[in-house]
Amino acid sequence: MAWGVAAGGTAYLAGAAPGWSVLVALLAPVATLAAPRFVRATVVGATTPGAGERAVDAGMSAMSGTEFEDHIARIARSCGVPVIMTPLTGDWGVDLIVGHRPHRLAVQCKRQSRPVGAGAVQEVVAGAPMQDCTQTMVVTNHEFTPAARKLAELHGCELVGGADLPRLRSTIRRLTSS
Repeated sequence: MAWGVAAGGTAYLAGAAPGWSVLVALLAPVATLAAPRFVRATVVGATTPGAGERAVDAGMSAMSGTEFEDHIARIARSCGVPVIMTPLTGDWGVDLIVGHRPHRLAVQCKRQSRPVGAGAVQEVVAGAPMQDCTQTMVVTNHEFTPAARKLAELHGCELVGGADLPRLRSTIRRLTSS
């Protein structure tokens, strides 16, 4: 109560109209009680990932390789670009073909429990011309070996690993834009 009277008096002395001073006097105690909850909720809200930022690996450990491909295809389709899922055999190392000609993207998907090696980069780089693609990407739920990173850099292949998966949509949009 004293806090409300003090806040209202201060508002009046600072030049507020009497009506506003009374309003400040009534709301000051309520704001003081609500502030700790508001501050706590603000901190919790800022640190809680949104729907598009959820921990990517949360449901991926239970996915099969084919389900992981389907998941990546859904993400690519959500970017508004066409996605072709290649057959399981005879795909030349390309699991998904994303985008329109002449800027099509060849994607190799690897859901693994260990870092992905240079073999995945070799496969997609070699298979891209066979699938009429000009750009390449390897996507994994894990990370990449140093050899894979070096080879990808040499061939201009985009690598998207576990920690980068929340940014996959923006990466696809960037690579498939004309």
